[in-house]
Amino acid sequence: MTKCVLFVCLGNICRSPTAEAVMRHIISQAGTTSQWLVDSCGTAGYHLGGAPDERAQAELAKHGITTMHRGRQLCKDDFKKFDYIFGMDEENFRNIKSLAPADNRAVLGLLGEYDKQGGKIIDDPYYGGEADFEEVYQKCLRCCQEFYRQASRDN
Repeated sequence: MTKCVLFVCLGNICRSPTAEAVMRHIISQAGTTSQWLVDSCGTAGYHLGGAPDERAQAELAKHGITTMHRGRQLCKDDFKKFDYIFGMDEENFRNIKSLAPADNRAVLGLLGEYDKQGGKIIDDPYYGGEADFEEVYQKCLRCCQEFYRQASRDN
């Protein structure tokens, strides 16, 4: 059975594509790629079709991870396609919930809920520097590893 997870931030150029790339890397390393569908999107359509922020790509590259993602916006069909939809902050989460149809079956939450170090919010690094992108990467890594561990156990 394929597990489907969608990561959502505002513009789909920093946090959510980082989480997507990290999750893809985790499942690839575990040899379970065929068991997962992983994607990311934004609640706003600011960067449709665009590549992730160069600083996010550089941070991923520092850790041996690449991404071919192109920006897209959250849509109603996502609630049918994905088992899990995770926002990066409370505003993303409110926007996700407001778009969710009445018959939604996806688990909705904050990715940061999986961070054993605490802090449910993954802050937007867009107006920050290299350290902010490193912090996003590290938090996404911790959260995705824990989510993967829990989701794999739930088989």
